[in-house]
Amino acid sequence: MVISSARQSAFPEIVGAPGEASPRVVLKRRDLHRSLADPVLDTMNFLNEVTARFPDAVSFAPGRPYDGFFDNEQVFTYIRRYLDHLVAGGRSPEEIRTALFQYGPTGGQIRELIADSLRADEDIDVPPESIVVTVGAQEAIFLTLRALFSGPDDVLIVASPCYVGITGAARLLDIQLTTVEERAGGLAGPDVEAAIRAELAQGRRPRALYLVPDHSNPSGATVDVATRHSLLRLAAQHDLLILEDSPYRRVSPGRPLPTLKSLDRSRSVVHLGSYSKTVFPGARVGFAVADQPVLGDDGSEGLLADELVKIKSMVTVNTSSLSQAAVAGALLTAQGLVSELNVRSAAYYGDTLRATIQRLHEELPPARRAALGVRCNEPGGGFFLNVHVAFPVDNAALARSARDYGVIWTPMSYFHPDGGGRFGIRLSTSYLSPSEITEGVARLVRFIEAETTAYRTPE
Repeated sequence: MVISSARQSAFPEIVGAPGEASPRVVLKRRDLHRSLADPVLDTMNFLNEVTARFPDAVSFAPGRPYDGFFDNEQVFTYIRRYLDHLVAGGRSPEEIRTALFQYGPTGGQIRELIADSLRADEDIDVPPESIVVTVGAQEAIFLTLRALFSGPDDVLIVASPCYVGITGAARLLDIQLTTVEERAGGLAGPDVEAAIRAELAQGRRPRALYLVPDHSNPSGATVDVATRHSLLRLAAQHDLLILEDSPYRRVSPGRPLPTLKSLDRSRSVVHLGSYSKTVFPGARVGFAVADQPVLGDDGSEGLLADELVKIKSMVTVNTSSLSQAAVAGALLTAQGLVSELNVRSAAYYGDTLRATIQRLHEELPPARRAALGVRCNEPGGGFFLNVHVAFPVDNAALARSARDYGVIWTPMSYFHPDGGGRFGIRLSTSYLSPSEITEGVARLVRFIEAETTAYRTPE
């Protein structure tokens, strides 16, 4: 059989060296999916590499919970609490064994407990069958995007800057992005409406808007109540779905604003949840609240959650039964109130955020900040704050910071799908102790002063 040269080029190259027992396959990067060449997919790997190379550096990079809140016995306590709940509910030993050791239903086996918790804590009243338990919120994002975006003209609207997880998922799924520049208070309704109308004028369909309304990653911005209502009106008017991802609201001090889902009267909001920050990240348990009706051509009616379950069955099959048991036990321990479960951690994260801002102000008083061209925002909660500097920030600058000054952070350019953020630094304050914050800020300021001087001094 003769294979044309055009067809041959699509196959991997088989390379064999003299004396080798068998040839080896060498793949060509250009033959892999184009998203793999997107820099956003390399961002976390680069940060991990820098962190591994400089283990003594103070790292403001990881947006993860503080280890001091975890105890090795805690997970066993949670699982035992869940098993006791199953016994109290009349489950037989065989049924309990199956619930713990087997795959379990694809949609999740703790949906009722999640629904109860959302009702008690967030005023979100949805039936359990509208909830899909996922492997973290990232899978919830992926499943929802895959279900909603069906054609090349469908567009996802995101803030700029925005969470890299949504950008990466969109790239992997070949979904078009359009960005809306975030203001100090987060997304603004008129800006979103302008983006919607611009896409419609180009013959494209704005399918969904993704946002983190509470203490967003990376900017720390919070969308006010009036804007939440305006976004809901826009969604209903333009047949747009809002993908609400809010992992930081219950690990922040003070009473949070109402979720968009609790204000939603037209089922325009798919609420994406995570227990990584509020219980523990190692469980990798999240969920999607997808109560939107889906009508079939034959007149049948189901829920968007049912469609997400179909996709999940071909991706991860189900979420770990052990992980679900641990999260369920935590919810039961707090009577479903995630807010009560996180009273101590929310206070701690508020303290570390304020301490970082205070140290920045002490190390860089107003006159010095002005001279260096430095600005920093002051979020009221969450894990992140931003520092604007007067020199370009990139991976090379990060490497110098880690090597020469012993401090690691995240370039804001990672979070701008449109290529912005060249002069911004994201600081995560959640993972550090007070003494590490004090030392880390001092090192960061020395780095900023040196880089600013070098950038302004002609060679």
